[in-house]
Amino acid sequence: MSELNTYKIAFRGLSQGVHHYEFPVDGALFAAYENEEILSSEGVARVALDRSETQLRCTVQIEAEVVVPCDRCLADCPIAIDFEDELMVKFSDSIDEYDGEVLWLHPSEKELDLAQYIYESVILSLPYQRVHPEGECDPEMMERFRTITEREEEALEESATDEESGSWNAQLEALKAKMTEE
Repeated sequence: MSELNTYKIAFRGLSQGVHHYEFPVDGALFAAYENEEILSSEGVARVALDRSETQLRCTVQIEAEVVVPCDRCLADCPIAIDFEDELMVKFSDSIDEYDGEVLWLHPSEKELDLAQYIYESVILSLPYQRVHPEGECDPEMMERFRTITEREEEALEESATDEESGSWNAQLEALKAKMTEE
């Protein structure tokens, strides 16, 4: 996973104050996490790291466009990602799990790895339903999935009812025949 080394910040020798970084949000990031849902991606994650003696405060801003399959027509669907959040990094000998607000590092750590944070931020920024705007889906695919008309629906219901009653009558006749044999 050497591609992920790009997302590390060596903070050990940094002076106190704000430092700015940019990281690519591209296909290599999603490939490193073996994500097949993201077909391609292009964008940037900007990080303003405010270093103090006891903690790091990262303001993370992600602007990207990812391409995923459309849930409606299965064609490539570009989704704009506009994410901004703050990540607190604190140091402690007892490392707690990342809780969504504070990332704990051991005092001996020299680098802050933001790869997973950026990856998860993009994934969680995706909308629940990933579809093209109305009218932009692949028309050929939409024709295949078109909804049936009311008349077609009524005809289907009638044929299902006829089949069910025919099936019911056949089952009833078979049961009568079995009972008369006994």
